[in-house]
Amino acid sequence: MKKRVLLLSLAAMMASFSITSCSSDDDFGVTNSQKGVLTVAFTGENITNYKSIEIEIKEVNTGIIIKKTISGTNAYSFELAYGSYKITVNGTVVADNQEVGVGAAAQTDINTAATNIIIPLFIKKFYSDFIIEEVFFTGIKTEDGKNYNSGRYFKLTNNTNKVLYADQLILAQSEFLTTDDKNPTPNIVNQSFAVKGVIVLPGNGTQYPVQPGDFIVIADNAINHKQNTNNAYDLHNADFEFPSTNPTLGQVDNPSVPNVTVIYSQMTYNMFFLHNRGFESYVIARFPAGENTTTFLQNHKYSYQYQNSAGGVTSKSTYEIPNSWIIDGENNSISTKFIHTLTSAGIDAGWTSVGTTDNDATRYGKSVRRKTLGVMENGKNIYIDTNNSSNDFIKDAQPSLVNGIVH
Repeated sequence: MKKRVLLLSLAAMMASFSITSCSSDDDFGVTNSQKGVLTVAFTGENITNYKSIEIEIKEVNTGIIIKKTISGTNAYSFELAYGSYKITVNGTVVADNQEVGVGAAAQTDINTAATNIIIPLFIKKFYSDFIIEEVFFTGIKTEDGKNYNSGRYFKLTNNTNKVLYADQLILAQSEFLTTDDKNPTPNIVNQSFAVKGVIVLPGNGTQYPVQPGDFIVIADNAINHKQNTNNAYDLHNADFEFPSTNPTLGQVDNPSVPNVTVIYSQMTYNMFFLHNRGFESYVIARFPAGENTTTFLQNHKYSYQYQNSAGGVTSKSTYEIPNSWIIDGENNSISTKFIHTLTSAGIDAGWTSVGTTDNDATRYGKSVRRKTLGVMENGKNIYIDTNNSSNDFIKDAQPSLVNGIVH
């Protein structure tokens, strides 16, 4: 899923567009009657045909969504009420004689008569490496209704027709939440993925082969959790597990399952812990030649500032993974609190979810799972991967490991 940037430059055109809104008022919920023209600009190196470009514009205060699909042209303008807008773009173009998928995200304020922006489009390429097939972040409730704070997992799948090696794979969780826009300075989403936790799988490069269509499971604790509560799952034969570093959790390390290494964490005990309401995003990545854990920690710090709720400025330092390292990613949120995605649109232009409301009691025992596209020659599933989790994932899915890990 390597990406190259296409900068798109557009001449303005006016045309009709569709609007979806919760409001039935003529002004679609926008009280400010002033309007301006937004011209979205796209130019692309060696693009010969803009087959289909889907543009979605969302006013962040009212939730009004404006959608328009253009075809065969590289120009469009919108007349919009004054406000703050997030723009999402997905589509198909022909570049270098190849039909490729593209995606982008941007944001702008409309507060003048004319606003012009240039949006980078990222080419989407599929089926070149591991994908995130499933994330079980919600956990379960015990039979007596108590939270069971273990038994979560990631399932990563070889979605190619060749043997891949899981050695030294990077798995990271987002610094920010999809339900809270801190509007950080600098905003690096189109260059890197800001992280609050990073784990790296062991291996010497060829130690952990994965056959086409097969998968690995990274569990927070690789034990048979059914021995603790019947509602949990048997993960004793996971491929990897988190290290058991927090004595208050009472987790017992499984000596038969290799531990991942937590190379960065903001939590006590150097923990890697999943958000059980699903407001985070996750990526998997590989170190390029010349990079490793040591150089990552030396060279990829991310310092930023944001305005806090008290009106002051908060400064913070964490780490970032360059987008060029990332081989897959997925955003999670819920419909009643979603604000923005945390990845570049070339990595994931959408989001998936479990539950619909904050602290949704129905979320437990459910996961997000990727949709199947068909089967490989060996009979294993092949999964859809358009770099858009809104399309690619099943929401509120039954976890695939309910009956244990079966390859």
